[in-house]
Amino acid sequence: MSIYLDHNATTRVRPEAIQAVVQALQHVGNASSIHAAGRGARAIMEEAREAVAALIGAPASTVVFTSGGAEANSLALESAIATGSRRLIVSAIEHATILETAKAYAPAHELLPVTKDGVADLDWLRERLARWDAADGRPFVALMLANNETGVIQPIAEAAEIVRAADGWLHVDAIQAIGKIPVDSRALGADTLTFSGHKLGAPQGVGGLTFGPRATLVRRQHGGGHERGRRAGTENIPGIAGLGAAAKVARDYLEMAGKQAAWRDAAAEKLKASGAVVIGQAAPRLPNTLCVARAGFSSDLQVMALDLGGVMVSAGSACSSGKVKASHVLSAMGLEDLAGAAIRVTGGWDTAEADWNRFADVWLEAHARHAERHKEIA
Repeated sequence: MSIYLDHNATTRVRPEAIQAVVQALQHVGNASSIHAAGRGARAIMEEAREAVAALIGAPASTVVFTSGGAEANSLALESAIATGSRRLIVSAIEHATILETAKAYAPAHELLPVTKDGVADLDWLRERLARWDAADGRPFVALMLANNETGVIQPIAEAAEIVRAADGWLHVDAIQAIGKIPVDSRALGADTLTFSGHKLGAPQGVGGLTFGPRATLVRRQHGGGHERGRRAGTENIPGIAGLGAAAKVARDYLEMAGKQAAWRDAAAEKLKASGAVVIGQAAPRLPNTLCVARAGFSSDLQVMALDLGGVMVSAGSACSSGKVKASHVLSAMGLEDLAGAAIRVTGGWDTAEADWNRFADVWLEAHARHAERHKEIA
């Protein structure tokens, strides 16, 4: 039986979400229509909006649904640019949806460095904002809540204080954190915060963001007045219904999610005994995420060997067209020598302790075979 440990890429759709999607598919009606069927569709959507808002600590009126996390991140960055931010600061470990959007649309951008543990260098941020040039417009800083590769949790509340002191806009990509640790967008001080359904157990193709009073969203997708005029296009009612159902369950799952840390750490200790290095171990991390590297044992070989052994993991972000390449996150942490030898192992809502144990056993067997082959060649 195969074991799936790539939940940071996407997790299985929860039964509750499947049921909600099926029920919504059976309901006819456009949420913008004013007749009974339309009002019924809108009721489904607004119930889901309330559920998501409760999960992320935001007023429901500030939750905007999109096609997913990529669009939500783009909406935040492009809105900042449209309202006068001419230079963006994005952390060096951001997801590609942040980094590539900044490259594509920002007149100028620079990288916020991280420490060797993968934590944002807030001293650098404080000093950089202290000498901000007014000609660059309002400062905009993007810092993810938890890294998708290492699981390292960032000091968002402290960063928010620094950004607010400079009258800036703090954008938080919380896509990997929501449902794994408690998230309160307002307590964190995020001006915009994004989420994605398929990381929670909802279908793929739905996500969104919440925005605070200090952020101004500018519609980038034009047409009708959907989502209170902030994002044109008929809403994906079945997907949104699934997201709402997953959000309700995710609130109750947080305690169970925390238990994975012990299972992960036990597996990591077995790998460390064979010379593996746990990335970001000294920093707070998501309980479900293990980024581990073994010098001389390339990422692609590890992924393939584990796959042949019935264990599915990844070599970092799954958003690179299936390519296995060196991690920009590890490079930003000063770990270039390990960037091509790291894998990401991530549990989900249906992961058991036995799955982590099996992963460790298969990895050790694969590493032993790899070491023996290299010994023979030498």
